[in-house]
Amino acid sequence: MKIKGKLAVIPGMIIIVMVLFAVLPGCGAKQATTTPSTTAVPTPTNPQIIMASTTSTRDSGLMDVLIPIFEKETGYTLKPVYVGTGAAIQMGQQGNADVVLVHAPSLEKPFMDSGAGIKRTLVMHNDFIIVGPPSDPAGIKGMTSASGAFQKIANAQLKFYSRGDKSGTDTAEKAIWKSIGITVADNSTSNPSWYIEGGTGTGMLDLLRIASEKNGYTMTDRATYLANQSVLGLDVMVQGDPGLLNIYHVIEVNPEMFPAVNSAGAEAFIKFMVSKEAQDIIAKFGLDKYGQPLFFADAGKTEASLGSY
Repeated sequence: MKIKGKLAVIPGMIIIVMVLFAVLPGCGAKQATTTPSTTAVPTPTNPQIIMASTTSTRDSGLMDVLIPIFEKETGYTLKPVYVGTGAAIQMGQQGNADVVLVHAPSLEKPFMDSGAGIKRTLVMHNDFIIVGPPSDPAGIKGMTSASGAFQKIANAQLKFYSRGDKSGTDTAEKAIWKSIGITVADNSTSNPSWYIEGGTGTGMLDLLRIASEKNGYTMTDRATYLANQSVLGLDVMVQGDPGLLNIYHVIEVNPEMFPAVNSAGAEAFIKFMVSKEAQDIIAKFGLDKYGQPLFFADAGKTEASLGSY
């Protein structure tokens, strides 16, 4: 009988314990059902962004990595238009892009001076290189002077392929020819017969393929060459000339000049490109595959600090 009496008390004790767990902070099932908070992806008022950029950011594969991350984190949808830097800046000059990512300081500065571009921000750099057939008939392999190499190509009248599209690469290349007194111009009938232009819309990778098939020389950004080296019959001939430095800036198109520009979207993209996350990706991009990065991250630096690479 005494055992039965003690057993009768147990249900009441269980109820008391359950009540205590329900009301005491941090106790019982209430704590177990708490779920961690998540950060919601923003919903921009105007989610569409048009980015005009040079073909090298596409052909290197870099933007294929960066764009999905940007879109996932910001809620924006970025439409890239890949053309030569000259054409990209022209799109900005006409208000047909929200932001441009380009690599021709000599073309960017007039764009800024016109008021069509604002918030020009240094993002990254790499370098230009001169490539050619492994047989190297000009005998320029190993040279570190771009102008000296161009002079030897001209003297031998060997085929040289040019973008011919006012791209960043085309602009830099023509400046080298000018420095040695050889006048070449886009779509000019007075160009030497050995100087062959791809023309607007060719793109760097297409021109590299043409030069490879025709056993000619050309100048290219290092990233596009390394990313596609396996399908090209071209070797690096000339590198290391400080004049071959290749700098990339991102620039917002001025919404005061062009009211349709998605200013908030452009600013979000610029902020992303100089963020630690994006800069870390840029700094490591290509390192595992090629043994060297295709670009060097430069957020927060100045052009003057990039005297060597």
